[in-house]
Amino acid sequence: MKFDVQLFAAAREAAGDAVVSLNLPDTADVAELRRELTAAVPALAPLAASLLVAVNNQYANDDVSLKDCDEVACFPPVSGG
Repeated sequence: MKFDVQLFAAAREAAGDAVVSLNLPDTADVAELRRELTAAVPALAPLAASLLVAVNNQYANDDVSLKDCDEVACFPPVSGG
């Protein structure tokens, strides 16, 4: 499956682009996407553990299975007021 992962904030800055394309196996879950993302863009490694992943506009835990048509976005946690 091919995913165009949207990146935001510090993740976008670290990657140097707003979108990273990944090819994942049909059995991929969010944890595998996270691993492949950091392998494809090593600059994201320091953020990997804290990156929030949204699948189809819903926060997703690492055990969520991905489907071919899913929209995926990653962004670091945000704080402030």
